[in-house]
Amino acid sequence: MKKFKLALLTVALAGSSMAAMAQDKAALIKQFIDVQRPGIESLARGLVEQSSAPIAQAGSQYLQTQVPEAKRESAAKAADAELKKYFDDAYPIVRDKAVQLAPGALTPLLEQNFSEDELKQLLAWINSPLSKKYQDLNPKMQTALTEKLVSDTRATIEPKMRALDENVAKALGAPTGGSQGAAPAKAPAKAPAKK
Repeated sequence: MKKFKLALLTVALAGSSMAAMAQDKAALIKQFIDVQRPGIESLARGLVEQSSAPIAQAGSQYLQTQVPEAKRESAAKAADAELKKYFDDAYPIVRDKAVQLAPGALTPLLEQNFSEDELKQLLAWINSPLSKKYQDLNPKMQTALTEKLVSDTRATIEPKMRALDENVAKALGAPTGGSQGAAPAKAPAKAPAKK
């Protein structure tokens, strides 16, 4: 009987220890997701900006080719105001939904792919000064590479873009620049301010 009680006690302790470990892992996952909130919000911002980019590009192209020069500035400001209004309306909806969905979408992946010890290490790294320094420098590194890449490929890519613009216009039956070639598209109207 004594051995049975000892075995029962051992099973009970192991069960409570497993529950505590699961609770600890769940708490670590929640903490990880909380730390990732800025990235989740950035993802939402990018999706909203990406959704309006084709409209902004088409509007910019139309502005440059169809709107009389005397009216372009006021038309561009009006279009910018509409793009900003869309962003200001859509971003909070997408951001809040992303934050709401993140635990349900990410928790199973984190549970399956990381042990409790790995989650502790990951959180320690993310919260470390070295990680913060890297995160601060990362946008500058991306900008430096992007600027160099654009600079080094511009001469090759711009003629291809002009040809694409003209070929798509021809395929659609839209007027083209004729022998002069299509004018390169200007940058879209100012993107909504990042918040």
